[in-house]
Amino acid sequence: MAQTGTGGTGPTGGAGFSAAARAAVDALLAPVDAELARRYPGDRGGRQPVHTVYVPADAFAADTVRSWGRQALEAFDTHAGTPAGLARALGVPDDALLAEVHRRVRAKLEREPVEDLRIDFEDGYGPRPDAEEDAAAVRTAGLVAAAVADGGAPPYVGIRVKCLEAAVRDRGIRTLELFLTTLLAHGGLPDGLVLTLPKVTYAEQVTALVRLLEDFERSAGLRPGRLGFEIQIETTQAVLGPDGRATVARMIEAAEGRATGLHYGTFDYSAACGVAAAHQSMDHPVADHAKAVMQVAAAGTGVRLSDGSTNVVPAGSTAQVHAAWRLHHGLVRRSLARAYYQGWDMHPAHLPTRYAAVYSFYREGLAPAAARLSAYLAGTGGDVLDEPATVRALGGYLLRGLDCGAVDLAEIAGATGLDRAGLEALAGGRRPGRG
Repeated sequence: MAQTGTGGTGPTGGAGFSAAARAAVDALLAPVDAELARRYPGDRGGRQPVHTVYVPADAFAADTVRSWGRQALEAFDTHAGTPAGLARALGVPDDALLAEVHRRVRAKLEREPVEDLRIDFEDGYGPRPDAEEDAAAVRTAGLVAAAVADGGAPPYVGIRVKCLEAAVRDRGIRTLELFLTTLLAHGGLPDGLVLTLPKVTYAEQVTALVRLLEDFERSAGLRPGRLGFEIQIETTQAVLGPDGRATVARMIEAAEGRATGLHYGTFDYSAACGVAAAHQSMDHPVADHAKAVMQVAAAGTGVRLSDGSTNVVPAGSTAQVHAAWRLHHGLVRRSLARAYYQGWDMHPAHLPTRYAAVYSFYREGLAPAAARLSAYLAGTGGDVLDEPATVRALGGYLLRGLDCGAVDLAEIAGATGLDRAGLEALAGGRRPGRG
């Protein structure tokens, strides 16, 4: 039986797809291509801090970062002064890896104890007379500007204002305005400025902040989009709306490209779900559900994730400190394994275990990750056959370890032959040297 067709359009001269069909497909999918590029641009690149330290606005001072570093070092030296002491504290093997982690943690606490600092005008500060909060907004902004000018500021710093619910909306807006205008008056907005919007329940609250920031940029002569912000996911409405739909993705969309992060609020969210105080934790099932929804909503958007905090303070006897450290260390390691590369630290004595957990996570994975990357680049295979998506993850993993000080570029280059630009190319989905 004879076959019929359009003929002559295929690669070998036989049946195939016509130019008209191809053009129709391009026309059909052009809006989809544009929407994919807009909604899912991929990781924003650059450094992500491993933690955020929250300090009430009234407690913030010129020496806050140095003070946290001194207190963290004192706790570290007192309760884990040697690698063997750290091993006992955390219940892990006392080996060469831990010795290197111990050395690096101590150096980090001396050099850069805080990576991201948030001056808190919300729960940690509470309601105050307007004149008092006005003065605090101006004072803290001046201190931030001075720290940036003299090189004493952490890489990232900013404020958490009160939410945009009716009862405190005007107060939160006023504090944000004073903080930003004072920074401008003292030399401009720092590169690492971060704003945090708490207790978001509806996407319209996110849109409202976008409109405020657009207005501020116009009045201050700033480039459009200069001001971004984090969204705190700490209400049940932020995860599941009244119509049964997941709402986190709607909030990211409502931010119109300004959302930089989603931060899980451990205790507000747990309490909203009715979890008893003794069981409110980063590893409770309600927390895992909320964070899984956040993770899927943020994937590919360039919006980064942060876990919450523990409220168990490492204080008291060495036995008490070690117990709190084991809890914190385990929670941080759990978050890292679940791709939450940032969290909150609420006390200076949390810093030693934050960095111990982060550094061991990256150092123990350095050799395997480097071997997999090298095998992929050489085309030789290996024990694991990695796909390009996994290679992107491997490149991102090594970059994160490099940025926080867990590993050095010389170690990575020696194991993979890659410099930072090569790692960034891989993490962005390109082979080094290619566009």
